Amino acid sequence: MTAHPRSFDTAIDPVKLDRLAEVAVRVGLQLQPGQDLLLTAPSVALPLVRKVAEHAYKAGAGIVTSFFSDEELTLARYRFGHDNSFDRAADWLYQGMAKAFSENTARLAIVGDNPMLLSGQDPAKVARASKANSKAYQPALEKITNFETNWNIIAYPSLAWAKLVFPDVPEEAAVAKLADAIFAASRVDREDAVSAWERHNAVLRERTEWLNGQRFSALHYTGPGMDLTIGLADGHEWEGGASTAKNGITCNANIPTEEVFTTPHCRRVSGHVRSSKPLSYQGTLIDNIQVRFEEGRIVEAKASKGEEVLNKVLDTDEGARRLGEVALVPHSSPISKSGLLFYNTLFDENAASHIALGQCYSKCFVNGTSLSPQQIAAQGGNQSLIHIDWMIGAAETDIDGVHADGRRVPVFRKGEWA
Repeated sequence: MTAHPRSFDTAIDPVKLDRLAEVAVRVGLQLQPGQDLLLTAPSVALPLVRKVAEHAYKAGAGIVTSFFSDEELTLARYRFGHDNSFDRAADWLYQGMAKAFSENTARLAIVGDNPMLLSGQDPAKVARASKANSKAYQPALEKITNFETNWNIIAYPSLAWAKLVFPDVPEEAAVAKLADAIFAASRVDREDAVSAWERHNAVLRERTEWLNGQRFSALHYTGPGMDLTIGLADGHEWEGGASTAKNGITCNANIPTEEVFTTPHCRRVSGHVRSSKPLSYQGTLIDNIQVRFEEGRIVEAKASKGEEVLNKVLDTDEGARRLGEVALVPHSSPISKSGLLFYNTLFDENAASHIALGQCYSKCFVNGTSLSPQQIAAQGGNQSLIHIDWMIGAAETDIDGVHADGRRVPVFRKGEWA
């Protein structure tokens, strides 16, 4: 007799789930008539995948193609896979995805896997598999980071994830609470969700226009455990909320999003900083990260928890010790106010100002769509196999914008826009 896992679909408000799917298609992707959609999701998110497909076809989608991951299949590899398999990845799959994106296929990712799924597995194998997958993913990732097509990420409340966020409540209640938190953060807890996103995008646009008008050469951060100067890339451009991809379609890459972000100069970062929230990375919670930068490179790194994994990440390649993104998020953001640690970067990065190790976004340059990788590197853009965000902002954080002539302008005071 086969035991089937219990379904908790009834704990998830079907109206808001449908609204999330609609927002993903209409706001996140702005899917165009005749455009194909490539969708990735955990198997537990099938109810949301079906809703997305429904709204995609209503919007005139050509073909919706879905790829599913499954936690038990993932664990089977670590339990029974041959050792040499951990240095390999499905190159053919990512090459196919890259081809699809180059032919104007939109990309939607649904997250929802158990963030701690690999916590009991051999860290060396996890690191090897991650590195192999990052290398194989490069053809597709380049299309995404270069914003060649419209793309979007949303989330689905799986049981394993819900129990991690709400460990002290019954299973069904945990799923319901995580669902409500996702819906609120994604602004689909209201009937006018599409209009709410239009208003939110307008606020983020005001922030980016002000920052782009200032043309700061650097940002200086001060606060507990922090004295950090982040030089900004030459010809950098701030982005936030809705952005226009190379295919001409304006989309919201992340739902939710509270950030405005740009590209730092990978050789002009100095000082020290510590994380303000834990980083959940491939089954390991890395807490109290403390790093020191010299000439853009992390030369010293430690953590009170997960330090071994942190150092493996930093040794991925030369660019892993340099920054590819700097993002500003007010301490009063809705996700910060929720008081929740989501164990998922899509949400946790929108609770605090953050930085990202690794690959930069070519979109965050003036005329970035026309720049070659060599030009981006010459202007200070970083290159790496990874892109990992971690949070450094808090209620005590002050940030000054520094002009080339040394003039300083308050940007954040006590964690809020000045």
